[in-house]
Amino acid sequence: MNRADTTHAARRIHGLDTLRALAVTLVVLHHYTLFVSDAATFGWVGEIGWAGVDLFFALSGYLIGNQIFRALGRPQGLSMPRFYARRLLRTLPNFYVVLALYALWPAWRGSTPMLPLWQYLTFTQNIHLEPGTAFSHAWSLCIEEQFYMLLPAAAAFGAFLGRSGTSPRWAWAMLALGWIAGMLVRATIWHDGQGAANWMHHYYKYVYYSSWCRCDELLAGVALALLKNRHGGAWQRVLAHGNRLLAAGAAAIGAAFHWFAADHYGLWTTVFGYPLLALGFSLLILAALAPGSLLYRLRVPGAASLALWSYAIYLVHKQVSVMLAKPLAAAGYGPEHLLTIALCMLASVLAGWLLYRLVETPFMRLRARWVPDNAPVREARAEAEA
Repeated sequence: MNRADTTHAARRIHGLDTLRALAVTLVVLHHYTLFVSDAATFGWVGEIGWAGVDLFFALSGYLIGNQIFRALGRPQGLSMPRFYARRLLRTLPNFYVVLALYALWPAWRGSTPMLPLWQYLTFTQNIHLEPGTAFSHAWSLCIEEQFYMLLPAAAAFGAFLGRSGTSPRWAWAMLALGWIAGMLVRATIWHDGQGAANWMHHYYKYVYYSSWCRCDELLAGVALALLKNRHGGAWQRVLAHGNRLLAAGAAAIGAAFHWFAADHYGLWTTVFGYPLLALGFSLLILAALAPGSLLYRLRVPGAASLALWSYAIYLVHKQVSVMLAKPLAAAGYGPEHLLTIALCMLASVLAGWLLYRLVETPFMRLRARWVPDNAPVREARAEAEA
């Protein structure tokens, strides 16, 4: 759910900005419904808004995968220290500032209990995460950080095999095994939980927050990056059908949303619903990259800014809305009042913007100065990256 260097010289891809803005909007609306209003404030959009995280996963899989595969395709190869330094400078400063708010300012976290600090610092918080704990939405950041740590090593090993005469088929086989493993793990955990005293608690703790169970979209994004960097001809042929990709993606996502809305916690939805979301979001990403598609050409007002601030907004929006809604309710403006909704949304964006300007921007400048990208500047600016 992250952006690349904040330089305005970089050429932006409006379709990717739109998708990133859509992802953070869905999450904000869902968390407002879940933690503030406890009602169908935004209808089905608020109910299904959790899928914004899955869209972030698909975007991260493609953007990070593209960085890695592109670097591996150059004579210099992939500099692992440089990659990890850039990732950590990108993700840690904002995260540490918000974590400090939870740890040091009791009013910020409210009555929700903190987990041991080491679980946040090591990005293992999502493992058997207890629902209802402080900073719970950081579970998705844990999965992304784990992904950032593992993917470069796996890709570098694959590149070594490639130089030894192995074709890219190994990579496609590994991706396929990852999807199959995720489905098998979800099915097993689902069956094991049938005797649980609190089924919903079991589902969220062992399925929804689990790295193994929620890697479908990340793997789908990596598959797109692999297609682009190892099968260029096929990539171009696929992108020639931009609006068809957009229509197919919308249809797949619509079917997944309907399925989850009808039977979110059922066995078949648990096993196959996430791969269907991964397929739909992957098709939307392809449409966002296809010059002939409406999604590529359409420039949504404000989407570029929301995309740029999306990581910061994601980190702070939930507690900002929770804290602001309380005095508004005491003044007679309940959580479903239009004024409360508008102020909470504006405050979430403003808080995210402040975090972006005061913390993220200086570190991005530091990164640009001291840790150059693995790809030449011209290539790095050709696409909005994670």
